[in-house]
Parts: sequence; C-alpha cells; structure tokens
Amino acid sequence: MTPIGSPNYQIEILVVDDTPANLRLLVNLLREKNYKVRAVINGNLALQTIRASLPDLILLDILMPELDGYTVCQKLKADPKTREIPVIFLSALSEGLDKAKAFQVGGADYITKPFQVEEVLARVKNQLTVRSLQKQLRQKNQELADQNVQLHQEIAERQRGEMQIRLLLAA
Repeated sequence: MTPIGSPNYQIEILVVDDTPANLRLLVNLLREKNYKVRAVINGNLALQTIRASLPDLILLDILMPELDGYTVCQKLKADPKTREIPVIFLSALSEGLDKAKAFQVGGADYITKPFQVEEVLARVKNQLTVRSLQKQLRQKNQELADQNVQLHQEIAERQRGEMQIRLLLAA
C-alpha cells in the first residue's frame, strides 16, 4: 500500500448510490479529477467493499434498499478501522432534521440532490484536505509523545548520575 502523500498514491473514493445515473455521473466526475473510484449500489455492498479495501472518502446516499446510508455510517463509525474515513452524504432529503441526523450518525458533510458538480468537487477536496491534516497531526503527536518518553528517560538517567556524584562527594 502506497502511503498518502507519496507521489504514486492515488486517492480512493467509494461512491454508494442505488441510482445508476448518479453513480455514473459521480464516477466520471471524480475520475476526471484523477481519483480512484469504486462504486456500489447498496449499503451491504458498501460495507463489504470497505472491509476489503479502506477508501480515503465515502460519498453515501441515504435512501437505499436493504441498508440505508444512516445505518451504514453508524456501522462505519462504530468500527475503529473505519471510523476515521470521512463520509459525505448525498441525498434528495433536504429537511433540516434529515441533515441533522446525517451529522449525528457521524457524517462529515451533506450535499443535497440534485447537486452541482462544483459543489461536490469542492466538498470532496475539503474533506480530503481535513483528513490529510488530521493524519499529519496524529503523526506529529505520536512523534512528540515518542520524544517525550525519550526525554523522560534521559532526565531519569541524568538524575541517577547526579545522585551518584552527590554520594561520591559526600563520602
């Protein structure tokens, strides 16, 4: 697996929608922008696909047969392996309560259908930027934690050395 940020890494987006026309439009739009795109038509297939290979971002319809988008998102956010993947909901539901529920179950953003191409691309780019910055922050925090442990060890060694010197001088 090529790490994000390396020259050969291609960002992968999973599109989940039960309407074939929406899938085609989104897949073509995202591929034009050089994203690697996988597409599935329902929530169960989405979960299977995600378990097989973790995407960097998910565009998720809400109203689907078998398993709706809210439930898919809840399952993703409950799993430590998938909880950090940003989910952008795409839905014809435009009521405030529908949008609020999307955020309550862990959605990172919400786009109302019919959508504008520019809006989809801007929101995708924004969420990918946020995810990249979060990964960088976690990495830097880990580096600082490792340095902190190392500094505490060095302090303890110096304190032991000082104690030995004091004991020698006191004798």
